[in-house]
Amino acid sequence: MKSPAIFDYPLFALGFRAFFGLAGLSALLLIVLWNAIFKGELTLDNYFANTYWHAHEMLLGYSVAVIAGFLLTAVRNWTGRPTSTGDQLAGLCLLWLYGRIVPFYAGLLPDALIALIDFSFLPALAYQVSKPILQVRQYRNLIFIGLLLLLTLGNGLMHAEVLGLMSGSAWLGIQIVVATIIIMILVIAGRVFPFFTERGLPGTLALRNPVMDALSIGMAALVFGLQLFNISGAVLASTAVLAAVINIARVSGWYVRRIWYVPLLWVLYIGYGWIILGFVLMAFSAYGLVAPTLALHAFTVGGIGVLTLGMMARVSLGHTGRALRISNAMAIGFVLINLAALFRVLLPIVLPDWYDILVYISTLAWLAAFSLFVFVYAPILTTVRIDGQEG
Repeated sequence: MKSPAIFDYPLFALGFRAFFGLAGLSALLLIVLWNAIFKGELTLDNYFANTYWHAHEMLLGYSVAVIAGFLLTAVRNWTGRPTSTGDQLAGLCLLWLYGRIVPFYAGLLPDALIALIDFSFLPALAYQVSKPILQVRQYRNLIFIGLLLLLTLGNGLMHAEVLGLMSGSAWLGIQIVVATIIIMILVIAGRVFPFFTERGLPGTLALRNPVMDALSIGMAALVFGLQLFNISGAVLASTAVLAAVINIARVSGWYVRRIWYVPLLWVLYIGYGWIILGFVLMAFSAYGLVAPTLALHAFTVGGIGVLTLGMMARVSLGHTGRALRISNAMAIGFVLINLAALFRVLLPIVLPDWYDILVYISTLAWLAAFSLFVFVYAPILTTVRIDGQEG
């Protein structure tokens, strides 16, 4: 039976369209709500405690929406098989959206139902992504299914504490989720950075080194593993420094000076730089020289925030048949998202007494960056491809 007409709308033609749109809007709304809650201007009944809600929504709301949009689009390219579109894609979007809404109905809905609704999205996404991979037996891509299941585990640990099933598991869940997203970014970077660099700079040859790829990902996993087991001091510091050095060496094989003339490239390389800085700050925090939250926000606001914005901008242009050139407004957005990370991560180190003001400026820069994204990309995501192809 033919799907209802609404599901034939371009927004549901391919995963990146709907989920990047939801990610952009959630990046605005969630931060506006969090800022009001953080400043004490707004009090809302919530299934989660306030700090956990902020972490959960930015990681398992915003970030997972970007991941869903990317994987549903990339897997179709990798396998040549269709992924969720139409009513099936709309159903996934609604499930994600319900997960954002139902925590505010604590007291009206059973906690177990709230947990179930939010928890269900990642397994549903993993199932939809795994089908075309298994159909063509692309077993190397099953790593993404494993990473989605790790995100599911982290989410489950957060819910387990709220439901009273475990004690102190929410923070462990957050750590697992952050580590998994960073590792997923490192895996994806090895696949797209060389290709994007060569495509954006004709005549360039980006060096691909599978050994360096494996080392960079493995060392990152080791650093996060030590952190999960509360191993700090010299062991964590030396491992984190080594992870930073290996990832610098990895990126140097792709880097050419001409990227600085192409915003769609430099935003990705700077985003990777924030991840490397995150490892450096972890080394400093292992000796108590900086607060561990600064390393955390280097990974999240810097690494995840900058890279996801850059990836959404690049993927949306490429998969709607448009030239791979961004507007001046979006270039300003890339600058603003990096300023948000700068004010949230680095400036508090040198201006600790200005912490609250710096966080507020960071918030404004984040909101400005994503406002530009939504303004520029809403027409791109909601209209048909300009080259007449599907997607």
